[in-house]
Amino acid sequence: MSDSRGQVPTTIFVLFGATGDLAARMVLPAFYQLYSAGLLPEHWALVGNGRHAMSDDEFREHVRDAIAEHDSAPGDDAWGGFARHVRFAGDGFTADDPGRLLDVLAEVRSAVGEGAQLVHYLALPPTTFVDYTKALGAHDLARDARAVYEKPFGTSRESFEELDAAVHDVFDERQVYRIDHFLGKENTQNLHVLRFANGLFEGVWNNRHVAQVQISVPETLGIANRAQFYDATGSVLDMLVTHLFQVAAEIADEPPPTLGADDVQSARESVIAAFRPLDPGEVVLGQFDGYRDTPGVADDSTTDTFVAARLWVDTDRWRGVPFLLRTGKRLATSEQLVSLVFRPPEDGPIPQSLPDGTVLSFDLSGHGTIHLTTTVKEPGPGTKLTLGHMSLPLDSVADASPLAPYARLLHDVLDGDRSLFTRPDGLAHVWEVAAPLLDDPPTPQPYAPGSSGPAAADDLPGDAGWITMQRPPA
Repeated sequence: MSDSRGQVPTTIFVLFGATGDLAARMVLPAFYQLYSAGLLPEHWALVGNGRHAMSDDEFREHVRDAIAEHDSAPGDDAWGGFARHVRFAGDGFTADDPGRLLDVLAEVRSAVGEGAQLVHYLALPPTTFVDYTKALGAHDLARDARAVYEKPFGTSRESFEELDAAVHDVFDERQVYRIDHFLGKENTQNLHVLRFANGLFEGVWNNRHVAQVQISVPETLGIANRAQFYDATGSVLDMLVTHLFQVAAEIADEPPPTLGADDVQSARESVIAAFRPLDPGEVVLGQFDGYRDTPGVADDSTTDTFVAARLWVDTDRWRGVPFLLRTGKRLATSEQLVSLVFRPPEDGPIPQSLPDGTVLSFDLSGHGTIHLTTTVKEPGPGTKLTLGHMSLPLDSVADASPLAPYARLLHDVLDGDRSLFTRPDGLAHVWEVAAPLLDDPPTPQPYAPGSSGPAAADDLPGDAGWITMQRPPA
């Protein structure tokens, strides 16, 4: 990958929640990946912030441990070059008391240059966003800065509106980057490229040819050390109204005039406005057996750890096609699969296709793979039908240099490219779509860990069933 450091201005990253779980799992490894790929500016600094006192060296050791655990262990030479850019400013950060942050920033600015742009990354619980945003304004840290907000951007329509107002009191909209790492996945971006760059697919990307769309993200993992956050959030808020709705919009949008940021965002937000409000009767919630025994979870918790929903998109292109969304914890498999299930031919010389015939799937996990399942003649005498499978791993494409989603999105923040970030108009409508479910949720049904979730969820996709990973036979 070419070195683009000369194209990126000197930058100081301020990472709030720097010693938390999200920073360790996602954000810190992403910074190191950008550094290793030569995609950070020539002059830069990463300033961690947290409530507790910690020396620079202690924080650097924490960062190195996080990268080793969640990515790969840095070599001594590479680590030395990275670590000298890393500082820590403890003792919290509020509108009344900035802790050590202002002092550390003054020291860093003198080292990297007074004209450095500030990028604030709030790797924090969403309940703290308003207070930290107000503190950034109070201490004059918002001017010409960029601010990255983790999901969920609000946990209800009311909290979204409060947060949106607080953010726009301090920042202009073009300074704001609401991150959803599913939009940074290589194969999420291929939902556009495969469709718009290939007439074969653009011509069938509609309700005349597609019977249903599935977005299925089962997880074998539980809630680990996120119990308190998860019990206050659940699968609907953690995954459905964030990741899965955004991916559905990437599939369902109309062709934008260009792939520029404003056009891509407008196409995405326009189709979200066409999402029909969820019908709780078309939603299955679940809670895995033993969830309430998890430390940090209330004994009488009714939090959902599983959701499967039927979403309708009321546009001419997609009217009548169900978008089936599914995710959950402690399930039998872990996958991130987007599948378009195509209709069989209405007439022709072959009287009956196989029921699970043509399926185009995008595996969003890892570096991504595109799968195509088609009905073919079984080799040999006769004309017996069978299924054939074709797969294209994206990291096998010539000159591929894939980035992890967080690294890709952080790089876009550096470049000022907001095309893969959400906008408030679309998020406002998300809460309208989710409102019937949030106001009157069905009772979560129990399911066994290691299963596929509540049995009632299997009724949503009908005869097609839930599509799982299709691999060619060995």
